[in-house]
Amino acid sequence: MNIKKVGEKYLVDMYPNGRVGKRVRKKFDTRIEAARFEKFVLASVSQKKEWNPSKSDNRRISELIEVWFKLCGVHLKDGIRRKSKLQRLCLALGDPIAKKIESKNFVAYRSMRIANGIAPKTMNNELSYIDSMFSSLNKIGEIDYSNPIDSVDMLKLDERELSWLTSEQINALLAKMDDFSLNPHVKLLTKISLATGARWGEAEALTLSRVTAGKLTFSKTKSGKNRSIPVSAELFNEIRSHLRVHGRFTHSLSAFRRALKAANIELPAGQSAHVLRHTFASHFMMNGGDILTLQKILGHSSIVITMRYAHLSRDHLSEAVSKNPLQSAGI
Repeated sequence: MNIKKVGEKYLVDMYPNGRVGKRVRKKFDTRIEAARFEKFVLASVSQKKEWNPSKSDNRRISELIEVWFKLCGVHLKDGIRRKSKLQRLCLALGDPIAKKIESKNFVAYRSMRIANGIAPKTMNNELSYIDSMFSSLNKIGEIDYSNPIDSVDMLKLDERELSWLTSEQINALLAKMDDFSLNPHVKLLTKISLATGARWGEAEALTLSRVTAGKLTFSKTKSGKNRSIPVSAELFNEIRSHLRVHGRFTHSLSAFRRALKAANIELPAGQSAHVLRHTFASHFMMNGGDILTLQKILGHSSIVITMRYAHLSRDHLSEAVSKNPLQSAGI
């Protein structure tokens, strides 16, 4: 079968002249279009016609990266970071002609990076970035071909265990913030994240205008949607007083990491910035919270993301205790 569904597209993947001949691959929005293209290719083999003949595009990856950034990447929140990642990938691959990138070269590059300690998740991100670049340029008509390495599969990842703080660790952490000199914001930012599940950057972005009516409003979030979370009257007043005295919060993540170290709290690499958010979600579920409410509080676009906290619910899979075969046998 030369046509298969890939995501929401239909991919025609065929060798009209046999395996020794040129491979033809093209995606369409509907199966009818894909079938029409398939018939055209087969009919054209004997006539030696090319599908959609045009001037050969010999631009290199570096050139396409610049075009992509000006037309598409500049509008993304992480566009500059993505461009940097793509440029590093381009350099590692030797900046080949974009449409002639070979899958084996990317796989070799990925293996080398992983051998040097780079996380597989990071490599999956890089693969998604280059695929997104080709897809975006193809969609707007800048190129007439799809990602030449879309046959490379994402690496399968084990579900990462999310670290969260116990009540004892929270008390120890907050106490340490009183014990030694830190910036004036870090303790309150910690309390905000613990009380609302906010990301550290969202908490730092709070202003007086976003602290009203007993709620904290987080703007410019990862999902792009604003959300308002109520807090206790005591914390609400503390935040408003703090912002009046000190002005806006400043970058305080490094101070938070120093406090973690001082409290002898060890976390897996890369989790310190999110441990408070995970702590809120974990305690919320353990205290009987509802998973759908948690989704709204955290601002997740999909319940699938929030479900990673479901196992912490008091009643999660509780029937395993009452309905296992040992219970049936009276053992």
